[in-house]
Amino acid sequence: MTRFVLATHNAHKVEELRRILGDRLGAHDLVAYDGPDAIEDADSFEGNALIKARAAFAHTGLPALADDSGIAVDVLDGAPGIRSARYAGTRDDGDNLRLLLAHLEGVENRAARFVCAAALVDADGEYVVRGEWAGTVLTAPAGEGGFGYDPVFRPDGEARSAAELSAAEKDAASHRFRAFAALVTELRRRYG
Repeated sequence: MTRFVLATHNAHKVEELRRILGDRLGAHDLVAYDGPDAIEDADSFEGNALIKARAAFAHTGLPALADDSGIAVDVLDGAPGIRSARYAGTRDDGDNLRLLLAHLEGVENRAARFVCAAALVDADGEYVVRGEWAGTVLTAPAGEGGFGYDPVFRPDGEARSAAELSAAEKDAASHRFRAFAALVTELRRRYG
């Protein structure tokens, strides 16, 4: 049985990734990362995911899985993008939501997408994939579930926000699911 370290200190991501990856990884074990934060200074989701995975692998010696994710709004030229978690400068979800909604006040085209880059770093090298989830930014938050921008994101084809979906519904469709489902193919190739 291989142990993988999840290169994040975000408890919500750890919980979500354990749900998404649990059955797909079989007997392999997922452990939370207890090391120092990596400096995310890349200019892409893929670059930041690799930075985090490299740091976790270097710190633990375990194969490391990481993601970098956020919301990209078309009319804002892809912002907040890789700065989604610190968009308002406070790292507070509520502050980020309020700032995004203020920037979109009166805007009709609210097309957006959640983006997730998932990375694996181990002794055999590096691998990174991308998943996207298209939708629209709502005019006000809706729902109590999820985290981050979930309350203001309505996925295409849905009448509800991502925060109104059950964990199972979100796990089966989200950007994080799409990226990590693609990553599982590489994990199975490397680890069986």
